[in-house]
Amino acid sequence: MKQESNIDILKDCGAILHGHFLLTSGRHSDTYVEKFKLLQYPLLTDKLCKSIAEHFESTKPHVIVGAATGGIIISHGVGRILTTRSIFAEREDSSLVFRRGFAIKKGERVLIVDDIITTGGSIIELIDLVVKNGGVIMGIGALIDRSGGKIDFGFPFYSFVSLDIPSHEPEKCPQCADGILITTRGRTGKK
Repeated sequence: MKQESNIDILKDCGAILHGHFLLTSGRHSDTYVEKFKLLQYPLLTDKLCKSIAEHFESTKPHVIVGAATGGIIISHGVGRILTTRSIFAEREDSSLVFRRGFAIKKGERVLIVDDIITTGGSIIELIDLVVKNGGVIMGIGALIDRSGGKIDFGFPFYSFVSLDIPSHEPEKCPQCADGILITTRGRTGKK
């Protein structure tokens, strides 16, 4: 029942869109979750961050780590609730890196958070970055898991909403095969 009411939250704020979408992962899908339709509401965002924070509160993380852009908001919200630091990684060339003086001290307990998980690529990059910097990963939290729980990161995982939304490699996309226009970040164009 709780999962259904969590999905209703996404529907009520217009975050679940239907069409033909190019995802950040490069994959295509007929369903898109527009996180910023959700994140535009600070009190609702606080509620979702509180859900992640409460799930991992007992792990007592020293620092919450997210990835730019949506992950910054989630990291900050969870960090505020857990009264701990919040930092984020940014893309430099094609890799996630810490900039702006952010660092993880050797042995610091880290909670990794993200907005939406599709293939898990950004989370895997964050795991590698945190481990490379000497952090100890306590868990991974997300607002929305589009994989329906199919990805195992090797650490405790929690998502506010789990949806099983298929995505396709472009060459295997049924909508591309049907010649349906693709939408990418608010722009429409031909495949």
